[in-house]
Order: sequence, then C-alpha cells, then structure tokens
Amino acid sequence: MISLRAITPSVLVALSCLFAAPAFAQDKDKNKGKMDEEAKKATAKALEWLASKQNSDGSWGDTRYPNNTALTGFAMMAFMSQGHVPNQGKYGPEVAKGVRFLLASSREGDGYLIGTRAGNMYCHGMATLALSQVFGMTGDEDVKKVLKKAVDLIVRCQSPDGGWRYEPQPTGSDISVTIMQVMALRASKDSGLHIPDKTMKKALEYINSCYDAPSGGYTYQPFNRQPGFARTAAGICVLKLVGEYDKKIDKSIEYMKANMENPREHYWYGHYYACHAMYQIGGKDWDDYYATIKKKLFASQQSDGSWSKLESQSAGPVYQTAIAVLMLSVPADYLPIFQR
Repeated sequence: MISLRAITPSVLVALSCLFAAPAFAQDKDKNKGKMDEEAKKATAKALEWLASKQNSDGSWGDTRYPNNTALTGFAMMAFMSQGHVPNQGKYGPEVAKGVRFLLASSREGDGYLIGTRAGNMYCHGMATLALSQVFGMTGDEDVKKVLKKAVDLIVRCQSPDGGWRYEPQPTGSDISVTIMQVMALRASKDSGLHIPDKTMKKALEYINSCYDAPSGGYTYQPFNRQPGFARTAAGICVLKLVGEYDKKIDKSIEYMKANMENPREHYWYGHYYACHAMYQIGGKDWDDYYATIKKKLFASQQSDGSWSKLESQSAGPVYQTAIAVLMLSVPADYLPIFQR
C-alpha cells in the first residue's frame, strides 16, 4: 500500500509513468508547448495566488463557501492541469494537502465528501472528479479507497429516471448535478474503477431527455423546457467525453456558440464546460473559441493574478480563478478526463 504521506518523489515519478495517460507521461514538454507564453504567464500568476489562499487544513473556499470540497476540487484540478501532482512540481505540496483534506472529508459509513461544512451532491461530484484525477496520475491506494466509496455512493443515489439532485438520495434529478456525477463516474472508470454499465446508460438517457429539439439546447429538467448556454455546454461536453452522441449534437453546438454571451447565464460554469467541449470538437471551432476566450481572460485578470471581479451567480474568486486556469490550460492536456 502506498500512502501520500510516505510517498517519495522517485516513487511518484515511477507511478506517474505507470498510471497516467500517455500525454501526461510521455508528452509532457510537448504538451506544455501548446500554450503560448501569455497563457503560461497568466496561469503561473494565478496559481501563485491560489496557493496563497489555501487554508491550513488543505482546503480552499470563499466567504460564502469556506472549507468547501467542490472549491478544493476545482483548485486542485487547476494545479494538476499544469502538471502539479501530490509532492511533485512546484505546487506538489499544496496539491498533497488538498488531497488529504478531501480524504478526511469522506463521511464515515457512506463516503459522502462534504467535509466539516454543509455540502451537496454537486460538491461530492466535483471532489470525486478531483480524486479520480489524483488516482489516475499516482495510483495511490489511500486515494483509491476513498474514491471507491465516493463512486459507490453516486451509483446508489441515482434516481429512477437516471439523474441526480442535490441530496445523496435517489429522489430527484437535474441536468447540472447529473452531469457532474457522470463526469466523476467516467473519470473514475478511466482510472480503473468499475462503474456499472446500466448506471451510465440511465444517466445518458436522462441527459438526452433534457434535449430541446426545436432549439438544439439542453434544459435544466425535462419538464422545464427553457434551454440555456451553460447546461447545453455541459451536455455537449459530457456526451463528447463519453462518446455517446449523434448528429443532433451539431445543432447543440450551434446553439451553444450562439448563446455564449447571454448575461443571464452562469458565465464561469458555462465556459468551464464550453471550453472542454470545444476542445473535443476541435478544428476551427476550437481555434476560434480559444483565441476569443483567452483575450477575455487576459483582459479581466487582476494584478494579483486572480479573477476576482465577481460575476452574477459566482461562487467567488477562488472558483473563478481555478476555472480560468482550467480553461487556459486545456491545450496542455494534462488532466486525463479532458484529453482527446
């Protein structure tokens, strides 16, 4: 058994080569070169700011959501998107502390990742996704134990219609919480854990039930027929990542591209998914999108490295900064879940 507390840099390097996806293990320098110098400088400054905001218990949070498992997951993935893994890389110690916080947040008995503060299935899904990336990059057995319990809880809490809602109970569904669980499940499967085929099949059926044929967009719930940019971006992203989509996705892509500037939408959440969706789509769509979003992010980054000018419906500057790093780092191709 390998422990985060006992692991040595040499062992971690060997494990990284064994468990990580090929782009991480073999193409590290090449992938880093895919980011231009301005993007590298922006992310370096942002990671320095994020590191300074880590709490003593290893968590990240904001005023509304202190010591939060979801914000900790986003922050950890921001560091990992630049190649920093537990105890390896400049910010390896910070990532290791974040991992220990998430492991300690696992509720005894059912494995619910809520920490010492109130949480929900969105937080659980994001924390599970982050741990899946850590396990995929390190093969750490301590992480695997907690990750397996977290995954088992997701499977048990799937509603009869195939989705998930905010509470760890099979009593409701919406596309946002559902997609976060599907991302966590897919990433965990990629890292070697068993995920029941029927769980994924039912989940994709629920996501497809939220498709609005007239517009091509995705709705919050099947009976709530108002499509939106953020949920459409999330839908495209997850369907692309799991490889389950048909020609209707072309209409969804057009809807997403036409509605990216809607001020009523969840800007950061929406573009977190849109950026990864466009990367999976590739070609001119990706090139145009990335060039545009880079300019916007460069213009709005604060002098301290953060993105702290709050948008409506934002969870705070830690959330915004972590997502901005994740978006700018997509071409680096470090995180297994988002690799092409």
